[in-house]
Amino acid sequence: MAATGYEGRQNLEMHHWPELREKVNDLLRLVFPGRGIEGELKQLIFTAASLASGCLHCQSHGSYHLHKLGVADEKIQALWTYRTSPEFSDAERAALDLAFAAGVSPNVVDPENYVELRKHYSNDQIIEILAVIAVGGFLNRWNDTIATVTDQESIDFAERVLRPVGWNSGKHTGAAEEQRKGHPITLGYIDE
Repeated sequence: MAATGYEGRQNLEMHHWPELREKVNDLLRLVFPGRGIEGELKQLIFTAASLASGCLHCQSHGSYHLHKLGVADEKIQALWTYRTSPEFSDAERAALDLAFAAGVSPNVVDPENYVELRKHYSNDQIIEILAVIAVGGFLNRWNDTIATVTDQESIDFAERVLRPVGWNSGKHTGAAEEQRKGHPITLGYIDE
């Protein structure tokens, strides 16, 4: 394999600091189960924030998680054009607008985002949406910074469903020995 500059990246993954991995998993288990916002919308928000940040790894993971939740491939693909897609409600668009605005750096959220959100969501629900975006931001930065190698099941799904809308694995392709065992759901890091 040709040198990429990312050799040894698997030595920088969170499991090398077990307490950090445990606390991140605890945070995921707190934020992602449904409270006032259903799991599908939370995963759409996570994936949108990942699209905005540019983390191809998290885009494939978020999309595969949506697939595992039973979301149709057409809706997952439509996330790339959510503003005009009939697959999304006005409430979903308001949440996704916030995710896209908050997912870029520098953040471009403005007061209009909250005007739209408050048409559809309570303050408690908006806090949940913000928590998903913030957790996504942490994971996007971590995984994109070390070019985490994406697991094969997420890659296979993304190649089939996301490539037609412009996705590629980019720097998250690695050698066989760098391959993760599976998606975090499969590995039991998070619950569906």
